[in-house]
Amino acid sequence: MIPEDLRYTAEHEWVAAADGGAVRVGITHFAQDALGDIVFVQLPEPGAEVAAGESLGEIESTKSVSEIYAPVGGTVSARNEVLTDTPEVINTDPYGSGWLVEVTVADPASLDGLLSADAYRELTES
Repeated sequence: MIPEDLRYTAEHEWVAAADGGAVRVGITHFAQDALGDIVFVQLPEPGAEVAAGESLGEIESTKSVSEIYAPVGGTVSARNEVLTDTPEVINTDPYGSGWLVEVTVADPASLDGLLSADAYRELTES
């Protein structure tokens, strides 16, 4: 459950290339599994500036509330409005329709610092 074509963070977010220099961000299968049933998601508005490593929102599950961290800095260009009414989509499809936000990346070189699928696999298996 770790797609090879994505990049990852140690905080269990994934990053995929999107249109126009943006990236799509979500949480990994590992993260949603650890959280349990997701019941609420708080995400930034489009146009909001985010800094790499800083909180960009929260995910609330039946077990806890967890921060979502921006894997890269930039401007939020879109957020997944589907999650407003059906946040549980993250549990069923974390790499597809359960994406969180799209960010127009301020520094494309910052993507080089993210984990490969192999490195993330090692992180989650240790």
